[in-house]
Amino acid sequence: MVEGIIYRYRTGVAWRDLPGSFGPWQTVWERHQAFSRDGTWDRIHAQLIAEADAAGEVDWTVSVDATINRAHQHATTLSRQERPAGLTGG
Repeated sequence: MVEGIIYRYRTGVAWRDLPGSFGPWQTVWERHQAFSRDGTWDRIHAQLIAEADAAGEVDWTVSVDATINRAHQHATTLSRQERPAGLTGG
C-alpha cells in the first residue's frame, strides 16, 4: 500500500493509472487520505527527520532567494482605466 503511494508521487501518474501490482487504486488512495487526515504521514516524517538529524545526515543550511518575478501587463486580470484622448499624467 505504502509503495503504491510512493510510486504515485515519484512518477506523477494519476491515481487511476497505478499498476495493478499495488492493488486497487481506490484502496491505495483511501489509505493515503486516511494517513493524511490522522497525521500518520506527519509522524513518519518527523521520526525520519529526527533519526537522520541524530546521525548527522541533515544539512540545516537555509538558502534565501530574493528573485522578483513580475507578470506581464497582459497577464493581469484587472481592467485598465480608460482615459480620454489627449490627457496625460497620473
